[in-house]
Amino acid sequence: MARLRMRLLPRAEAAVRRGHPWIFAESIKSQNREGDAGELVVLYDRRDRFLAAGWYDPDSPIRVRVVCAGEPATIDRAWWLGRAREAAALREPVFSSGETTGARCVNGESDGFPGLVADRYADTLVVKLYSAVWLGRWAEIEGVLREVFEPEHLVLRFSRNLREAAGAAGLKEGFRGAEGEEMVVFRENGLRFEAEVLRGQKTGFFLDQRDNRSRVEALAAGRKVLNLFSFSGGFSAYAARGGARRIVDVDISAHALASARRNLALNPELGGVPHDGVKADVFEWLEQSRDVFDLVVCDPPSLAKRDRDRDGALSAYRRLNAAALARLAPGGRLVSASCSAHIPTDPFFTLVRGEAARSGRGFRELWTSGHAADHPATFPEASYLKAICLEVD
Repeated sequence: MARLRMRLLPRAEAAVRRGHPWIFAESIKSQNREGDAGELVVLYDRRDRFLAAGWYDPDSPIRVRVVCAGEPATIDRAWWLGRAREAAALREPVFSSGETTGARCVNGESDGFPGLVADRYADTLVVKLYSAVWLGRWAEIEGVLREVFEPEHLVLRFSRNLREAAGAAGLKEGFRGAEGEEMVVFRENGLRFEAEVLRGQKTGFFLDQRDNRSRVEALAAGRKVLNLFSFSGGFSAYAARGGARRIVDVDISAHALASARRNLALNPELGGVPHDGVKADVFEWLEQSRDVFDLVVCDPPSLAKRDRDRDGALSAYRRLNAAALARLAPGGRLVSASCSAHIPTDPFFTLVRGEAARSGRGFRELWTSGHAADHPATFPEASYLKAICLEVD
């Protein structure tokens, strides 16, 4: 069978030259035949020169996930070993002190593994696949990840849309080889947390907020802290270590609030800080509460899962930040975050500043932040996380 070949429309060709790793179906100008999921496709430019190579997926809007561009390469086990070792070297500073044993080891396209993430929790590596292109080569990639990261246990998980195809390919979610614990305790900057590696959200914990949790710790001394969308209480544990005088978690999930209580209990040195968990819809609770706080952390789940959700998400962020600002005592601080990739960084920061201005209170911007080092973002769609801290009069 002839090799799968493809040419792109000029705009898509230019994007690939700039390093973008996705080829959408509507960007394809021509291809010589239909391909199978995971098949290697070679892309040529308008002058019939090599442009890139990637994995083909006929059932995804992202029709091709680029794995090499500019110069041809042999995409074999040695290639993936090299990519995995580069990813491991990037994370070496995160793990070097021994105070952190939980971090992202492979961040998809930004580490050269399109549609695959791998997170370490102590001795367990959790790999989550988001694309069918990996199903037929999983055995090879599993071997590569085991060789480079040397986990005692490895868990395989799939995005929701991939589960049926994975089952058809004979792959199941769960431990591969040696069985481990479903709830793994790991350390982050010396604090202990649990990760629900088989069924928890993402891969078991929200590792991407590690640096912002440290920033909250530095803000918390002597403050009454409100943690909105608190989930498993990561920000609350850091605030407690930072010297908070009281902490209130608000989340709609009883399961999440129970996890937060367990995480605080894993760190007995944090004892003595009054901590309340409130099961409620955050929007409703903010509008009904009249309590005030010295530090409010607002880290909602993604409010825009698709581009068409953008306007509704912006409206929700305005409502949320206005209500959070209203709960701040004089001299209080707001840490507001967004993990919505469809809400760009600058518009989000402008929105939060605008709500602060509309509150009629003077304010100062203390810092803004983006992705942590173990969550590199090398193209626009990968850049989802941003946070801003304001102090109000």
